[in-house]
Amino acid sequence: MATRKTAPAQAAPKAGAKKPAAAVKTAAAKKAAPARKPVAAKKAAAPKAPARARAAPKPGKPPKVVWKPQTFMASHLKDALFKTGLRSYAAYRELGVEKATGGAVQAHVIRLLGKCDPKVVSIPHYHGVQFQFLYMLKGWMIGEYEGAGRVKMSAGSCWIQPPGIRHQVIDYSDGCEMIEIILPAQFATVEL
Repeated sequence: MATRKTAPAQAAPKAGAKKPAAAVKTAAAKKAAPARKPVAAKKAAAPKAPARARAAPKPGKPPKVVWKPQTFMASHLKDALFKTGLRSYAAYRELGVEKATGGAVQAHVIRLLGKCDPKVVSIPHYHGVQFQFLYMLKGWMIGEYEGAGRVKMSAGSCWIQPPGIRHQVIDYSDGCEMIEIILPAQFATVEL
């Protein structure tokens, strides 16, 4: 007749005996961790600014970047094609990054065209993006950025514009050229 082996019974802990470390951690963690609610906690209401100082509303939450499979891509200057786009005073060379990333990232070279005309150029605006990075390749540009004031960017300068930051171009040199990388590739721009 076959016998069945069973695991030895664990003795009950003696009164006053220490619990195993794992049990102590778990019990302490349960006491320290607040009960989680499935609904996000409400933010405390910020004091409202006087009506004359209140700024235009920022765009809603930018679309979430969804990473799809990426493909290899290469873009060469000899094949470069610059087209006017969002701004009449700027020509854009799309680098092919949007297609290669399935719409997650947009990257282009921007050339600012002609003499700076503040009536056309200096329009305060912001973008509904998650990330925006610029690197100045040639020339210079003076921009005004919410919370930072006027800043002159020259060849070799780079900067990040946080989501929703109000900004505007003030002036730029002939031959001004920069690279811009933005997530996601499609986003809203709001002029103020």
